[in-house]
Amino acid sequence: MALPINIDNLLRGTTIEWERVEFKEGFNPEAFLHTICAFANDVNNWGGGYLVIGVEDENGRPKLPIKGLEVEQADAIQKKIQALCHKIQPAYSPIIEPVQYDGKLILIVWAFAGDVRPYSAPEHLGKRPQRHYYVRNGSSTVVAKRVLLDRLLGLAAKVPFDDRINHFASIDDLDKGLIQTFLQRVNSELFDQSIELSLLELCQQMQIIRGPNEFLRPVNVGLLFFCRHPERYFPYTQIDVVIHNNNDGNSFSEKIFKGNIDSQLIEALSYLRLLIKEEVRKYSDKTEAHRFYNYPFRAIEEALANAVYHKSYDVREPIEVQVFPDRILVQSHEGALPPVDKQIQEGKEITVRSYRNRRIGDYLKELSLTEGRSTGLRVIQKMLESNGSPPAVFETGETYFLTTLFIHPEISFNNTKAIFEDLVIDSIDRVERYIDECYKEGKNEISNQVSNQVSNQVDDRFK
Repeated sequence: MALPINIDNLLRGTTIEWERVEFKEGFNPEAFLHTICAFANDVNNWGGGYLVIGVEDENGRPKLPIKGLEVEQADAIQKKIQALCHKIQPAYSPIIEPVQYDGKLILIVWAFAGDVRPYSAPEHLGKRPQRHYYVRNGSSTVVAKRVLLDRLLGLAAKVPFDDRINHFASIDDLDKGLIQTFLQRVNSELFDQSIELSLLELCQQMQIIRGPNEFLRPVNVGLLFFCRHPERYFPYTQIDVVIHNNNDGNSFSEKIFKGNIDSQLIEALSYLRLLIKEEVRKYSDKTEAHRFYNYPFRAIEEALANAVYHKSYDVREPIEVQVFPDRILVQSHEGALPPVDKQIQEGKEITVRSYRNRRIGDYLKELSLTEGRSTGLRVIQKMLESNGSPPAVFETGETYFLTTLFIHPEISFNNTKAIFEDLVIDSIDRVERYIDECYKEGKNEISNQVSNQVSNQVDDRFK
């Protein structure tokens, strides 16, 4: 059974945090059982984790070249894993995949976050063992005590929204073409197998359907990524971009992006890229010209990706991007989870301990649309500082999270107004027509085509 991730990226730590991966040269049944239990409990809402057997650990990283396993070893270990997991209560079974990597055989065990946590496992494999709840604390597996135990028990009755079964949808609402496009884009081995698999089999391997065999239903993350009209089940799942030609609010144009959420994000970013203008200042006493942008595009990209990642999709409000001549506002609903809300109010370094949408974040990271790892807000400030722009302002309350990006101070209001009149209105109309034409023609790679066209338009305009 192939995994819906890129194996090379997993081993190199480029999409999955090291805290979620353990490398084992051999097989220690007791330690393995405890780690599987910890990943299933997923106390940090990271989305579970992976154990890679046949790869030596070197300070939490894989030691290369890998040693691998013999075929007989791998077969024996798989049987032991299946027997061991029967000792976890409630019943839990991870996904095991033998993989050839650099000519060596390894086993990858995907221990996804369980639906009926908390899970317990025996302390040892001897007689009359005591049972414990195991969790991940950083990159270690520990017995849940005190604060960690309280957090785990608090999560017991709360499955994250993106991982809940949607009883109003059916498997037929999931689009096999969108799933295959995703697998191809992340270079997953499951893509090659997907051609032979039925939609049901493919959805089962992606873990985007759940329930008893007679009543299988999609989970919300599957509908958000692989349904062509997720707004049917999550009203106002869309990105509204409003371009204000002045600060009075009486002259504006609006574009609404719908569809699966990764396409929304890519197309909205392509649209916003039209706003980017490079300025060049030459000085008589310097040989090098001073170059800067009205807004660093990477900051806009991170702000909107964060909004898509952390939005509460059970709230019937769109993500809003308000573009004024001197600032850009990106707002999503609801507010930041603790302790981020307090850190923002106190102006402290922002660190995230838990995530609202663990599986949405995994998919966006696989697509390289976000990094996770609590880096988004820091990247925004870093990009603005490098460009010479004022720092962003982050605001949060119970119902909203708002990011404000300010235009570079050396760009005048009149210059900005000219950009809007000359570039935005004309080019946006052309891009809107192009997107509409792509949808009518049923093109699959709309986002990439639009992004490339917009990039060329912007580059040509500012050469």
